[in-house]
Amino acid sequence: MIRALVADDQAVVRTGLVNLLDTQEDIQVVGEAEDGAQAVRVAAETRPDLALLDIRMPHKNGIEAAREILAASGGATKVLMLTTFGLDEYVYDALAAGAGGFLLKDATFPELLHAVRVVAGGDALLSPEITKRLIAEFVHARASRLPVRPAGDLTARETEVLTLIARGLSNAEIADRLTITDHTVKTHINRLFAKLELRDRAQAVIVAYEMGLVRVGQDDHVRDLRA
Repeated sequence: MIRALVADDQAVVRTGLVNLLDTQEDIQVVGEAEDGAQAVRVAAETRPDLALLDIRMPHKNGIEAAREILAASGGATKVLMLTTFGLDEYVYDALAAGAGGFLLKDATFPELLHAVRVVAGGDALLSPEITKRLIAEFVHARASRLPVRPAGDLTARETEVLTLIARGLSNAEIADRLTITDHTVKTHINRLFAKLELRDRAQAVIVAYEMGLVRVGQDDHVRDLRA
């Protein structure tokens, strides 16, 4: 059972999301919130598996709420953000804060339910539209204003694996590309995530661009970031 928290300042949208999720046998809505500050409080009380947060809310926006919810739960609560094209400037910061997925507000019900299950399961998911815009516009713009992030003590192989993650390859595809086993790929991923203090593959993409391992236009076909 996926225990979910729904936070959106628009009552009609929030009610619609709650009613939809409640139709599913494997999803239970354990809390609602009309702003970011309330979302943080309700999350602390209910300890949901997933927090579905509108990216822009009063009192505390979705990014701030996500950061606090993730910190308080030690990462046990996953975060799925809802956004619109007009708010894409927040996507980078939310990913950096640890959000596990993004979905446009005009997504279909099946897409929403799929996203809830994927993110609650610990994988990362970005809708194709958001991924493309994130890479083409915001990662490039943000990274160009920042010094290149050092690779730290990553080994050459770990750096190679990180690069392939950012290009959208799955674990199986990375194993095939590097002629190594799936188990070895997972070992490299676990080690590089620990060294770079990453929560998921979505953050790994951000870091790879910041490190200059991949460039905008070089590989902008990143798919759902599933393990």
